[in-house]
Formats: sequence, structure tokens, C-alpha cells
Amino acid sequence: MEILTFEEVRILGALIEKEYNTPEYYPLTLNALVNACNQKSNREPVVALTEMQVEDALDLLRIKRLAGQVTGTDMRVPRYKESFSSAMQLTRQETAVLTVLMLRGPQTIGEIKGRTGKIHEFTELSQVEEILSGLIRREGNPLAVKLPRQPGKDPRYMHLLSGEPEIQIQEAKPEKPYLERIAELEQQVSGLRDELSNLRNMFDEFKGQF
Repeated sequence: MEILTFEEVRILGALIEKEYNTPEYYPLTLNALVNACNQKSNREPVVALTEMQVEDALDLLRIKRLAGQVTGTDMRVPRYKESFSSAMQLTRQETAVLTVLMLRGPQTIGEIKGRTGKIHEFTELSQVEEILSGLIRREGNPLAVKLPRQPGKDPRYMHLLSGEPEIQIQEAKPEKPYLERIAELEQQVSGLRDELSNLRNMFDEFKGQF
């Protein structure tokens, strides 16, 4: 599969989401699709795509046969639908996982499980992990990747529809050697003792004035 732009991924994710969440309004008009791409909830990052940007990306998706236009005598304006999930031969579970990754960026298994319910309800984290493993190992065309684990955080996963990610590993700050930490504590204690001694001297001088 060809590498997709951010706009193409956002459009496909929005189309799939609305296909399952609001089937009564699907396929979507151009205006509805623009609003779905730019909505502030369930999106990361939040964007403000223009109608022209969405139209240009739709043209590319139609060339790639990942989305299509629907017209009819009962339709006042053209509507758009996705064909990505069928073209990629995705199961409903795979579609659910990929859709939340497309719309919300890198996420942990727990986050994915909590956000896929309207497309497919996973009952166990292990089920999500199994689907992710299948997308990662997909022969000839892996669709997901497990990102390097950040210190103190659960591992996250992201889609590969826009190519390999630029991975930035946040290194944990090395702990100071044990003896160095002891020396710092001793220095702090010594300083506190000096302050206490000064306070006592000041108090004795104050009392001597009476």
C-alpha cells in the first residue's frame, strides 16, 4: 500500500468512525466530513482542515481506491464513503484498532481497548494485544508498530499508514552514585546545624538584653 498523508489518514479514520457510530448519516457529505475531521473530541491532534484540503485528499484516496464518491437521484450533494477496510481485507476487530490509532495517534493497549467500543467491544486487554500483534506481523504490509517503551510508562502502539515513525527515546536521568548522594545529604545536615547554631546564638544575645 502507498504511504498516506496525514490528511488522508484523518479522512479515512473519520469516515470509518462515522460509518459505525452514526450509520444513519453515512456516507458523509463533504461538509460533514470536514466537521468530522476537525472535531475537538476523540482527535489527536485537533486540526482545522479546509474544505479544499479535504477535497484534494479525497481525490488522492479515490485514485488509490481507498475511498469513493456516492451519487444518486435522491442525493442533493455527493457523499463519500471509505473502502479502505475492504481493500485491506481487515476484520472488524482490526478496523476498530486501526481507526482509533488513525484518529488519536500512539496509544497504550488499555487506551485502545477503552476507545474501540462503538466499532468492536473488546472484553480483555489480551484480545487487543492479539490484534495488534497481527497488524504488526502482517505479511508484506505491516500496519502497526510497537514503540520503544518510555521510562515509567506502558508501551504504546501506532499505525504505519504514513510510513515508519521518527522514534525519539526519552532517556531516564541516571541516578547519582550512592556515595555522592550521601555526601550531599551530609552537606545539607551540616548546613542545617550551622543555621541552628546561629539561631541559638541570636536567641542568647536577645535574652541578654533583658
